[in-house]
Amino acid sequence: MTGVSREPRERLGGVVLSVVRIIISFLFLLHGAAALFGVLTPGGMPTPVGLWPSWWAGLIQFVGGALVLVGLFTTPVALLCSGSMAYAYFTVHQPRGLLPIQNAGELAALYSWFFLLFAALGAGPFALDALLRRRRRAHAPVNATADETPGTGDARP
Repeated sequence: MTGVSREPRERLGGVVLSVVRIIISFLFLLHGAAALFGVLTPGGMPTPVGLWPSWWAGLIQFVGGALVLVGLFTTPVALLCSGSMAYAYFTVHQPRGLLPIQNAGELAALYSWFFLLFAALGAGPFALDALLRRRRRAHAPVNATADETPGTGDARP
């Protein structure tokens, strides 16, 4: 595809990343709400506070899902969410069978990989992280010297 601009495609990629992040993290947040508060499921009961690992997993799902949903601290929070789902997969599901389809671990595996993707690629353009980054750039000194990296304020070695 010579002569075709990739810019619209790249912009669309960022929008799609943001939309997928919002949907996945909202679903993750709902799992946390169900675990912590006993809502959204028929006959749901809240997990007793502090019960290992269920209550802690619910807390990570609820708080982590909310933070990734709005795109705040996306990289570290998404990494924590990914790790918690990998832990859930290998400690709860994998002992029941080799493959996710055999051990009912499809959701844990998918969440783990999606959140690893968000940790690697970031939140996309529709996120508080992106808004804060734009604000920092807008308030950066206009007369930055050549020895400074634009937007960071860090001097180059």
